Amino acid sequence: MEMRDYQIDLDAQVRNAWSEGARNVLMVAPTGSGKTRMKTFILNNTGLATCTIAHRQELVLQISESNAEAGIPHNIIASQSVLRFCVERHVKRFGRSFYNPNADRMVSAVRTLLNRADELRNTLSRVRLWALDEAHHALPDNQWGQAVELFPNAIGLGVTATPLRLDRKGLDGTFDRLVVGPNMRDLINRGHLSDYRIFCPPQSVNTSSIRVGSNREFVKSELSAAIEKSTIVGDVVDHYLRIAPGKRGLTFAVDVPSATQLADEYNRRGVRAAVVTGKTPDRIRTEMLDRLASGELLQLVNVDLFGEGMDCPVLEVVSFARPTQSYGLYVQQFGRVLRTSPGKDVGIVIDHVGNVLRHGLPDAPRDWTLAGGVKSRATFEEDAPLKLTSCTECFNVYERFRAACPYCGHKPVPSERSKPEHVSGDLAELDPETLAQMRGEADRVMGKPITPYGASDVVQRTVKRKWNDRANAQVLLRKRIAEWCGVYHYEHGESDAEIQRRFFFTYGVDILSVQSLGATEASALETRITENMQ
Repeated sequence: MEMRDYQIDLDAQVRNAWSEGARNVLMVAPTGSGKTRMKTFILNNTGLATCTIAHRQELVLQISESNAEAGIPHNIIASQSVLRFCVERHVKRFGRSFYNPNADRMVSAVRTLLNRADELRNTLSRVRLWALDEAHHALPDNQWGQAVELFPNAIGLGVTATPLRLDRKGLDGTFDRLVVGPNMRDLINRGHLSDYRIFCPPQSVNTSSIRVGSNREFVKSELSAAIEKSTIVGDVVDHYLRIAPGKRGLTFAVDVPSATQLADEYNRRGVRAAVVTGKTPDRIRTEMLDRLASGELLQLVNVDLFGEGMDCPVLEVVSFARPTQSYGLYVQQFGRVLRTSPGKDVGIVIDHVGNVLRHGLPDAPRDWTLAGGVKSRATFEEDAPLKLTSCTECFNVYERFRAACPYCGHKPVPSERSKPEHVSGDLAELDPETLAQMRGEADRVMGKPITPYGASDVVQRTVKRKWNDRANAQVLLRKRIAEWCGVYHYEHGESDAEIQRRFFFTYGVDILSVQSLGATEASALETRITENMQ
């Protein structure tokens, strides 16, 4: 099995973690990086009896095919129908079956393990290494955590693209070491993933009044009602035909009724489409994917499916018709279109529900941790939504600090110019009177201290001390801002206007206003900028 350099490096990191005493290791790599292949490689080279756990039956097939591709005989712990289907796929793809009920390599769905735990007890006790796909699901008290407890004599390996749960619970209850591979942007730049284009047409689904449930996701019934009141069915098909006609795609829908309406509208307008859901039989799902890959179908409209573990490199476009509060689900769905394929220049994402603006770009850097997802919660939540906007003319998405759309050149005209927030921190856009007043206040801070006339020596000394404290804090802050601006000017080639807008959207205040801050506020901001530059 030929491996890429970063895959070999991750293998070394995992082995090193085990050798240093870690029992259960979580490996993080982007959607499309070949995690199933990496996992197969690692398991194959340990020489141990292993069991790979999948959380859906179709992933059992995918893992089984990965083993078969590597020439590895393996046991498949599944229903007879799934077992027969896996064997048929082996024969179809590789000319023979790699199923062996006595093999030390095993593949199973999580529910099958739990339902057959008693009868499998002796078999599972021989396992020395378990592996878990989509391992961000694993908590000690849920079904995935219960499944791994069935292997008392084994070390563990979990793989995921996003070690972040919607409930923000940490994964340190199951795993004790984290190893992280290259990020999505790095793999795009190296040609291992496709680059992307994002379009955000005007939204017709109003999510502002939809409640978020105890699971921190939109309440399903209210979301379905909002979809029903919207024009999203026609919008999705309209913009697919305008932006990506004839391209093979996935559409993510909220529920079966809306998915059925979408597929009907696609077909009515000449786009061959079908609906697949979590309840669609495995054989039919696989057949649908084969028909999509061959071009017999152009759209699969899916519900609660294909967000994780689905591999179809020929996909060219993804349409979001389902809003989600889950960053992990969003990135997984986005990643479906990033696999490379001959003739595919970019993957296209058409977002009708604000997921991109809600979560930010999927290749933005994240500093992951086992204890809740990302090291800086503020950075994660503030950076993503503030940095993006969509062009009102061409619907392309671009970083919000840009003064004009980089795709069509459209420049939004501010309705007012009397406050920095009206112009997104772009000082050149302010009216002259406002700008002069702000500059005067910033200059006054660095001038001589102003003491009350006739004040006592004690009062004058206090005023001068506080004035000097403020001035000293401002000197440090302004120096740090200059360094921050220099990074984006010299390393990224951004204009003054873009840098000023970037600062505004990053820190929530414009560059000139911060030069009037008091000592405490100036020091706090200087610390934030310093930390972000490290």
